[in-house]
Amino acid sequence: MKVHFKASYDDDIRLFEDRARLLKYAVLLGLMCALPFVVSDYLTGEITLVLIWCIAGMGLMILAGHTGQVSLGHAAFLAMGAFSNLWFMEQGIPFLLALPMAAIFTGVVGAIIALPILRLSGIYLAIATIALSIIVEDVAIIAEPYTGGVMGVFAPPIEIFGTMIDRYGTPKLFYFLCLVCTVLVTLAYANLLRSATGRSFLAVRDSEVSARALGVNVTRTKALAFGLSCAVTGLAGGLYAHFVQIVNYESFLILISITMVLQVVIGGLGSIHGAFFGAIVVGLLPQGIAIVRDFLQGTAGIDISAYPGLDTAVFAAIIIVFIVYEPQGLYGFYRKVKAQWELFPLARRDMFKRSKSYLKTERMR
Repeated sequence: MKVHFKASYDDDIRLFEDRARLLKYAVLLGLMCALPFVVSDYLTGEITLVLIWCIAGMGLMILAGHTGQVSLGHAAFLAMGAFSNLWFMEQGIPFLLALPMAAIFTGVVGAIIALPILRLSGIYLAIATIALSIIVEDVAIIAEPYTGGVMGVFAPPIEIFGTMIDRYGTPKLFYFLCLVCTVLVTLAYANLLRSATGRSFLAVRDSEVSARALGVNVTRTKALAFGLSCAVTGLAGGLYAHFVQIVNYESFLILISITMVLQVVIGGLGSIHGAFFGAIVVGLLPQGIAIVRDFLQGTAGIDISAYPGLDTAVFAAIIIVFIVYEPQGLYGFYRKVKAQWELFPLARRDMFKRSKSYLKTERMR
């Protein structure tokens, strides 16, 4: 088993644990850059959607995974990012400025909303975020000059330094645009967790009482986490608008919020890797179901397309399985397998058995 000895705090907050891990991520990035040249344009589009889900998942992970705040209405901020990005572009602002402006706008709105809403906790916070998502759906219809009302808004082609980028016209260029955004958000997120702000997020998640005793301003920390979470989600919303080409209120129903929650839970709460693992499941599972449907219909004559809502049922079954058998998600399962492999033959079945522990002040929460 490989052990890393840390001799200073710099070793503890290093972005990459060692050169081997840096090399692994460099190889992975190289494979992602080569991917659109070896797969079809259709698969390139599907992988692009996975990258957008990765960004959205990291946005929710900041709030739910690293600050411990429940949100079932993040589709509302996905909608804010999409509509604001398209509106900025309609005003003549180039995409390279419109996208970060949309993210900042969504983050500011989220931080303002967070001040009253984060006074709640647990199931009450979840209900409040659901109500927020429903309200934004109605606002998207009423604010027709900005959102197009029921008809929605068409996404114009993206122009960057004289190069036109379109989801269907130039799928490879749009893929690389989303890949660059994903890499930048991931690096920013990883550095955030290394900072004092990121450690305050973790302190609030683990115990608000202990965090307050250590001098952490819990209210400000929650509001900052909510704002950053909304900003990253708004960034994903801006890219999503260009991916689907046309967006209206139906593009951001509450089912999208539930899907995002499923993503971070299935992937693994409390880790950046979990957002990526969950995005792969959320992005590719519908295609997997379609492949199985065609296979059953072609070989056994079984037509499962007559059963609507199959995707939702499969998602529900997966989330139940993970909650019961693997609460730490796919990334937690990967870490367990990796640890058992490194410790072989010393690994034991119950070495990962958890014992419930809590502070006396949190028994009634």
